[in-house]
Amino acid sequence: MNSPQIEIQLIAVVVAIACAIPGVFLVLRKMALISDAISHSILPGIVIGFFITQDLNSPLLILLAAITGVITVVLVEWIQKTGLVKEDTAIGLVFPALFSIGVILIAKNANDVHLDVDAVLLGELAFAPFDRLLLFGNDVGPKSLWVMGTILISTIVLLLLFFKELKVSTFDSGLSAALGISPVIMHYGLMSVSSVTVVGAFDAVGAILVVALMIAPAATAYLLTSDLKKMLWLAITFGSIAALGGYWVAHWLDASISGSISTVLGVIFLFVYLFAPRKGLISVLYRQKQQRTEVSLITFLLHLNNHSEERERHINHLQEHINWQKIRSKTVLDLALKNNMVTVTNNVVSLTKKGDEFTNLALEYIITNKDEKIEHMKDDFFLFRG
Repeated sequence: MNSPQIEIQLIAVVVAIACAIPGVFLVLRKMALISDAISHSILPGIVIGFFITQDLNSPLLILLAAITGVITVVLVEWIQKTGLVKEDTAIGLVFPALFSIGVILIAKNANDVHLDVDAVLLGELAFAPFDRLLLFGNDVGPKSLWVMGTILISTIVLLLLFFKELKVSTFDSGLSAALGISPVIMHYGLMSVSSVTVVGAFDAVGAILVVALMIAPAATAYLLTSDLKKMLWLAITFGSIAALGGYWVAHWLDASISGSISTVLGVIFLFVYLFAPRKGLISVLYRQKQQRTEVSLITFLLHLNNHSEERERHINHLQEHINWQKIRSKTVLDLALKNNMVTVTNNVVSLTKKGDEFTNLALEYIITNKDEKIEHMKDDFFLFRG
């Protein structure tokens, strides 16, 4: 690997980590779309900053863009609080308007400025190493690396200082206010950090990849854990893996680095979405199947408990009476036999002592609707549980 390759991967990893940290809190607060809004609506701030300084490298651009991001959040919340539209609609109204203002300002006042699709929407990490930072005439490395490195360090310091406050205000704003922690200050503090992060990453990777790096790793981590610290570490890990993996996919395919990183993020999310132990699609479908089987078994046992006549408890009559298909009836009967809840004599089904005990618990649960009446017994009674 040559030096530019190393720098590109380093910039990608730093951007991924910097975006993943605020992204976790945005996902937990159900504000994932706000990152997309900020990434587009900061354009007027960048344009106005450029008109004032005539320098694309001026820190004023980052400041004004961050302020524009906070204004975006304020406008979205103001429109939402009217009660006339929901948050997603408010976001869809605000960020296209602000983004359009930025485009109009460029078109009317800076016709010689090229609003390139790659630069504004896709970004191009391959060019980041060529934008160097010079201090006292000395080349100290890519400007994007220094900018995002500074933002990342600041974000980590703020996270360590205000982790408890962020955690409480994210999960329970009422408790946060009762403890003297202002949810409003925490909210706008988070939005400010998100805005600054988006602005810093905007120049290197573009708006689309910023949104992908801010949301996809956090959403993936959310499927794997409910612990905030673990979620942060997982989001950072997934973002870093996607940044490095996406670079080498792009190198192999000779394709866009940003597009490849976004694709790798999507593949990682899809894999976790399907196979996560608790929240994955396959796991959820399996639990739903278990629950349907549990309901069917309880229905079967209640029927036996309510009828003492042999005719009502005959296998063939049970299928007709409960109106189940033959396969489903056999599945439930086999499960009941496997758990010693019933016995079968001459095709007549009878409850065992264990089956009778569980049926009484099930009746009590149905009457009271209290989980403690039956939930603690499931591991003992169902072989497929636990």
